[in-house]
Amino acid sequence: MANSCCCYHLSHKLRSSISSLRNLPLTSSPFTRRRLKFPVSPSRRTHTLSAANHVHRCGFTWDDVFKLAETQQNDSSDLQGFFEKVKLCNRNSEMQCEFIPFVLEKRIVGYVHNRFADHLRGSEDVFIFPDDTSYGGNFGCYITLHPMIRTIEDRTRAVEDVIKCLGEELIPGIRNELYPVTSSFGMPEFFSLERAAAPYFGIKAYGVHMNGYVERDGQKYLWIGKRSEVKPTYPGMLDHLVAGGMPHGISCGENLVKECEEEAGIPRSISSGATAVGAVSYMDIDGYRFKRDVLFCYDLKLPEGFIPKNEDGEVESFKLVPVTHVANIIRRTQFFKANCNLVIIDFLFRHGYIKPEDLGYLELLQSLRSGDCS
Repeated sequence: MANSCCCYHLSHKLRSSISSLRNLPLTSSPFTRRRLKFPVSPSRRTHTLSAANHVHRCGFTWDDVFKLAETQQNDSSDLQGFFEKVKLCNRNSEMQCEFIPFVLEKRIVGYVHNRFADHLRGSEDVFIFPDDTSYGGNFGCYITLHPMIRTIEDRTRAVEDVIKCLGEELIPGIRNELYPVTSSFGMPEFFSLERAAAPYFGIKAYGVHMNGYVERDGQKYLWIGKRSEVKPTYPGMLDHLVAGGMPHGISCGENLVKECEEEAGIPRSISSGATAVGAVSYMDIDGYRFKRDVLFCYDLKLPEGFIPKNEDGEVESFKLVPVTHVANIIRRTQFFKANCNLVIIDFLFRHGYIKPEDLGYLELLQSLRSGDCS
């Protein structure tokens, strides 16, 4: 019997599912993808990271950031530190075999760790486990929603009830913010899922990250934020001027404008000038969490006199930092929130700070899209 608090009471008035989605082709499975091998770019010197690592473990200030950026010897052709940051976003690929495909209307939409799946088996009127190996995996089954739960709204409510019952112990940091569940970007939505639960169901999640930069006397500077110490995720770490996940029911462009206003006080008259410049992707496994993220990248050249101001309390402060120093911080420390590193490395490529003559250039460029960029 299903746990009573997780029981979803089916209605006789449930509408039929969206027929146009039934016969869509299967998505490719990461279980069949070749494991990505990150090349090791030979270092031309021995890195001394003890001071930076000590500061990272104990917390750091802006003074620490600038001191390390300025005092560390800078060899712009040494890409090894960048490779290491890409690896931090693409851990434990060998653990994919521990996950069960999550399938809706013949499309793989996510992956659930087999032990986390045990917590879903009690909600048998919401989640079912058909015996079928056609979607891959090592457990002789896949996970799907009960066939009587057919509409987007009913699916959203049913899964939401289960997540509430699982609680903060299993899914910490519940935000009451919904992410759309799709097989790939721009495809029809199957239902909406609590943001904090997204990696536990291995769904594809999308975000927008913006490099806000200034040109002064022929040199480029990036506005960098330091996250609030009271944020539940990555407190006190360095971050982009503007970044945010893609919630339900909003376009990338409008989401960026919204985040610009909330996170940095950038008015629409300025933020509307941001340029979409591509995307980065990664696949990271951490325990029961399987992150399959795609970040849409934007550049915005800001007026020299503009000073960002956080409006939502999530950023402690901002500093304008020379791009060469930002590159050094990424190479030598773990001060940045991990996925920000990928977007800034992409910026370094596009603005000529990483050159084809640098050993490992093409391998590093390719590694910025290690995940399923679809």
